[in-house]
Amino acid sequence: MCCGGCAKCLGVTLIPLAVLCALANILLFFPGGKYETSDHISDEVWYFGGILGSGVLMVFPILVFMGLKNNDCCGCCGNESCGKRFAMFTSIIFAAVGVLGSGYSFVLSAVAMNKGPKCLTRNNEWTYPFENGNYLGNHSYWSDCEYPESIVPWNLTLFSLLLIMSGAQMVLCAIQAVNGLFGTLCGDCKCCGCCGGDGAV
Repeated sequence: MCCGGCAKCLGVTLIPLAVLCALANILLFFPGGKYETSDHISDEVWYFGGILGSGVLMVFPILVFMGLKNNDCCGCCGNESCGKRFAMFTSIIFAAVGVLGSGYSFVLSAVAMNKGPKCLTRNNEWTYPFENGNYLGNHSYWSDCEYPESIVPWNLTLFSLLLIMSGAQMVLCAIQAVNGLFGTLCGDCKCCGCCGGDGAV
């Protein structure tokens, strides 16, 4: 498969991941599946890791990756491979954007999981009752959060999904960065063993 075809495949794979990351972030605004005022929601949710990092920012790499397959590579300055090389080089830049966006979401999710959710405690105050992820290996701590109901598994599940999906996005964008490098160096589908022999992206 040629480098452009590989890029399109990666772009298509990123679409459901971006949508699911945004959806997971939106669900986090409803702790325990219920509506709460803004000051009762964990701070990390308001940083929009899934919506901005793994969602909106991922749109640009997706569009670029999918567009490489249809690049007509008309060339420039009499060099037929020039247009293709430039397109593949551009994909490396947008792959880096994708890595930064998904990395932002990944780090936020890891911090949120370690910190734990904001909830109503036995002292009748909204705070973060957990420290340094101590609740992750000991479910007996979960009872420290009295409200919203099931807030701990709710946050833990959604942030875990964000962590996994944003990690997958980083890997896919890194693959395209390598693929784009081959495309930049090779110029067309006949070289480096990364592509087919028909010469079309």
